[in-house]
Amino acid sequence: MADSSKIVLDDQNNGEEIEIDPSVLEVIMGIAAEKVDGVAEMHGDVKSGINRVLGREDRGRGVSVNIDDEHNLIADVYVSIEAGKNVPEIAMNLQKTLKQQVLQMTDLTLSEINVHVTGLEFPDDDNEDGSGTSQLFSDIDEKGKNESTRES
Repeated sequence: MADSSKIVLDDQNNGEEIEIDPSVLEVIMGIAAEKVDGVAEMHGDVKSGINRVLGREDRGRGVSVNIDDEHNLIADVYVSIEAGKNVPEIAMNLQKTLKQQVLQMTDLTLSEINVHVTGLEFPDDDNEDGSGTSQLFSDIDEKGKNESTRES
């Protein structure tokens, strides 16, 4: 495997090189991912947890960029989705948005963006009895109640 500590962009016309650290790409994608509608939170690893405890802001939290043997860029994104939202649609929007941002800012193309949905975030309710989850199934519950009252 090639040295994955830096991504080198070669300018064939004048022989100049630009080196980009993968953490820069992680920051770009982390900021862009937080702005996608339906994404509730980015989830990081142990390193980002330690940074948060120490009071450091970790903009790349929840994003990991790797380079495979063929020099392709692969990103893994770890997110929580807002409950009640269409998960596949949000994942596709994430992939599209992140590809565009990286291409626009660095002229690099990501070959893969793997979206890992690690959880659902429910809206904060004043009810502490757990009745907030019933809003997800309110149509089903109402139909079920109507049908059961008709049979009686």
